[in-house]
Amino acid sequence: MTTTINNEHKKLNVPNLRFPEFQGEWEEYTLQDVVTFSNGKAHENCVNDDGDYILVNSKFVSTNGQVQKRVTSQLSPLHKSQFVMVMSDLPNGKALAKCFYVEEDNKYTLNQRVCSFTSNDGNVSRFLMYQINRNKYYLRFDDGINQTNLKKSEVLSCPVFIPIVREQEKIATLLCKIDERIATQNKIIDKLQSLIKGISNKIFATIQGIEYRMGNIVTISNGNSNVQDAVTESKDGLYPFFDRSEDIKYLPTFLFDKEAIIYPGEGAEFMPRYFRGKFALHQRCYAIFDFKEIINAQFLYFYLKTQNSYFVRNAVGSTVPSLRLDTFQKLKVIIPPKKIQHSVSLCLSSM
Repeated sequence: MTTTINNEHKKLNVPNLRFPEFQGEWEEYTLQDVVTFSNGKAHENCVNDDGDYILVNSKFVSTNGQVQKRVTSQLSPLHKSQFVMVMSDLPNGKALAKCFYVEEDNKYTLNQRVCSFTSNDGNVSRFLMYQINRNKYYLRFDDGINQTNLKKSEVLSCPVFIPIVREQEKIATLLCKIDERIATQNKIIDKLQSLIKGISNKIFATIQGIEYRMGNIVTISNGNSNVQDAVTESKDGLYPFFDRSEDIKYLPTFLFDKEAIIYPGEGAEFMPRYFRGKFALHQRCYAIFDFKEIINAQFLYFYLKTQNSYFVRNAVGSTVPSLRLDTFQKLKVIIPPKKIQHSVSLCLSSM
């Protein structure tokens, strides 16, 4: 692929990186100007393992079709070259458009929490999808506290920039090929992660040592920082801010200067992350720090990565499962001699 850097910064709506055969300004519209919008109608309670149609719900979209449910009726049929977007129950800090492109007719039906788009005036659906899928516009509707539900008017007010159709096609083709490569690499990563998880589980299943309650060997505390004050770009004078999302945000103040294991306090699953240094923490997250002499922090981190099922099982609340301090304190940890802890940490960190 040949690209060129467009340095005509006086022109509006022209990308800096562009295929060299294209010139001219991209036109600005809102999404409602270039698509036909439709809400889904299919309900989750219509699920049937023997159904003929795949239900396109938020889980289906977020996993790119990996998690599927089937229904018997096609209340909201999807057609080839449409794309869909999740509108409801977006986790806080994640109100980014998440889209899925429809490749086949007569195969899918749309859940009521997902909307579909059909491009108008010859515009390329896949190009529009890529532009929406990477747009941070919808973050303005995210309060950082509750799950976000987007309204039709909010969805359709998103700005889009439209070049001629041939340029749309070329961009969409390139990005599609990149997505295919990413999907291949992700399959490789998933297999490696599965292998590492299996090895880790086997290691900790054979560990022998003294049993402790985690609350007796570490300090556990939640944070007090708010996501509304955070920014997404790192720069001098800012410190990492951890909330329940996978993305790291930044604040001008820090709460801890520690070697720590950090946990989301809410969500569908509870996986730790290891960090050393100054950081801020959301009020619904937990930090594990001040490790006693008998425990290696990284050893405990790798052990906790095997304990997701324990935290899911002990989470409370039906809408958004959440963890309580005593759930961490009561967790049993088998502690072997420090030499074994070091060997285990070295082995797992190298993988």
